[in-house]
Amino acid sequence: MLKYYMLDELKSQILQLKNKAADLGNILSITVKKERLSVIEKEIAVPNLWQDQAKAKKVMQEKKGLEREINSLTELTSGAADLLTLLEMAKDEDEKEIQNEFETLSKKAQELELAALLGGEYDKSSAILSINAGAGGTDSQDWAQILLRMYTRWAESKEYKVEVPDISYGEEAGVKGVTLIISGPYAYGYLKNENGIHRLVRISPFSSEGKRHTSFVAVEVIPEIEEEIKININPNDLRVDTYRASGPGGQNVNKVSSAIRITHIPTGIVTQSQTDRSQHVNRDSAMKLLKAKLYEMMQQQHKDKIEDLRGEKKKIEWGSQIRSYVFQPYTMVKDHRTNTEVGDVQRVIDGYLDPFIEAALKKEVRK
Repeated sequence: MLKYYMLDELKSQILQLKNKAADLGNILSITVKKERLSVIEKEIAVPNLWQDQAKAKKVMQEKKGLEREINSLTELTSGAADLLTLLEMAKDEDEKEIQNEFETLSKKAQELELAALLGGEYDKSSAILSINAGAGGTDSQDWAQILLRMYTRWAESKEYKVEVPDISYGEEAGVKGVTLIISGPYAYGYLKNENGIHRLVRISPFSSEGKRHTSFVAVEVIPEIEEEIKININPNDLRVDTYRASGPGGQNVNKVSSAIRITHIPTGIVTQSQTDRSQHVNRDSAMKLLKAKLYEMMQQQHKDKIEDLRGEKKKIEWGSQIRSYVFQPYTMVKDHRTNTEVGDVQRVIDGYLDPFIEAALKKEVRK
């Protein structure tokens, strides 16, 4: 048998985990969500649901989110009970296996605790994330591309779908700007606090002098607005331009001008789409992005009419960065709002954002 002190310690930790699972079940209203899942499964069984692809997509997305939460809590509850049983019969050689399983369940509990913090109006929505290079020239554009990879890696680790409706490549390297649509339950809730300026400090690979260089990139995150939210846009307020989609180095991807750029003249908001060969599809995508950005602006300015909105020409304040990523003279990623630090900068840019996301959400709840 395992040593008595180890047995007692593990048993105490597992019991705490079991109690936490019960608490999370109440906080997350799992019983209500199971009832909602049952209703959705009946909706899916009706053949005419699939005649409306937008509605069907929304229903399937909600189903996936509910199943993920319910299954995670079920695995946590049953896993804790199984571990208690295993512990009673455990031998010394079972210690490592029990510890590993306990750590796996603890991580699942942490993810569910994080989900419990997401109670905002649009937290369940998918996210539209825009990355724009700022001061720093080619280094800034390279930094923008690194952030593109970071957020893509993070999204993939959460099994979210990632689409890139628009991307503008730098002349020498990197990207000038890119828009991602990250689709999945709570994508916006997790990412909403990534809004702001992200600062990079490193030895520039584009300089022969070998000096440290500081680059800045702006990240904007807004919720993807569902179709039922009606926004009346005056067609006379729009300027629609067509252009050829381009690849790295400015090369043309398509010889036909199928890419669409829409400018909302009163606010100065610009959205673009170039991923499809069809001008019509790209226009629909650009309009969808425009509606989402206008709706977000209406919420921020507390306006209920687009006519009342005015675009503000804000100068980006590079001194107000939300997070710094330092490669030299030491390695550290620090969030300046929560003071959260991670020493492994490579792990962070490989998509390890959960410590920063969790700290920001907890601070938001405490306000």
